[in-house]
Amino acid sequence: MILVVCLNPALDITHHVESVDWAGVNRPTAVYARPGGKGTNVARNLHSFGIDVLLTGLVGGTTGNAVGAGLRRLGVPAAFAPAGGETRRTFTVVDGGGAVALFNEPGPQVSAAEFKRFRADYDAALAGASVVVLSGSLPPGLSSAAYAELIAAAAAAGVPAVLDTSGDPLRAGVAAGPAIVKPNIDELAALAGTSLRTADGAPDLSAVTSAAAGLRDAGARSVVVSLGRDGLLAVTDEGCWLAHPPAVVGGNATGAGDAATAGVARGLLLGQPWPARLAHAAALGAAAVAAPVAGEFSHAHYENGVDLVTVDRYAVPDYPAGERAVGALLDGDR
Repeated sequence: MILVVCLNPALDITHHVESVDWAGVNRPTAVYARPGGKGTNVARNLHSFGIDVLLTGLVGGTTGNAVGAGLRRLGVPAAFAPAGGETRRTFTVVDGGGAVALFNEPGPQVSAAEFKRFRADYDAALAGASVVVLSGSLPPGLSSAAYAELIAAAAAAGVPAVLDTSGDPLRAGVAAGPAIVKPNIDELAALAGTSLRTADGAPDLSAVTSAAAGLRDAGARSVVVSLGRDGLLAVTDEGCWLAHPPAVVGGNATGAGDAATAGVARGLLLGQPWPARLAHAAALGAAAVAAPVAGEFSHAHYENGVDLVTVDRYAVPDYPAGERAVGALLDGDR
């Protein structure tokens, strides 16, 4: 079973419009309301493969009830701890040209007592888990070390953890030694304190690889970096690989990173070698872009795309550990 933690779930509302008039009235051509949050998207993707999955976290209020009801309709197993505040909403606007704007509420204030109750449920669920995925932002009230605490508990139970978050929770979580961390290039750049792109905006692969190696120096066993349309870069103790996905024309990129996280976690569960794991993760991310709503994808699109992904071994630059951007930064914070 894969245990998926979404501490800050949401009710995702997506509006599709022909074009956005920011000074006038907009009439969507389609509206979708679905359970959301990064961890929820991961769990939905995993469930669609028939994988035994359990989604957990905290929900509260009428929005939390809507999230729970939506998951029941989708058949996704979930066991949330109660929160006293109202679960957040997120709003996505997609125009006819494929541009996407996101509006994400922060989430409810979570008390120490509420997190303690969640911890009891989480610790019990670990007994039946083979992999745990910790994904998304933290709600207000929780320490940035919350994910690090959960990773340590998973390690004590012998369960490998996949971490997909950003900022201080990512910084703290890496030090707890997760099996895999999966930042996107901009989240990794924020930790490194420098741009990881070339002058024309393309990923600077040498700089990205150095920063990812720095995360390994800081405690992560493997690092998979989402490069958007440029694919995935993995830096592991078995080597480094670059996966190029099939081209996607248009679509909604919201949730594509979550789909890739689901693919990486599924590969970890199945014991796939890294090249196969990355090929499936990249194809799943591309299929998610083509879907109208985050957390969904066409299995036919995914299956056709796997064979179109190219995975090449990539040489890791020989940077001394102290010069690896993220590792040096995190070492300085200890």
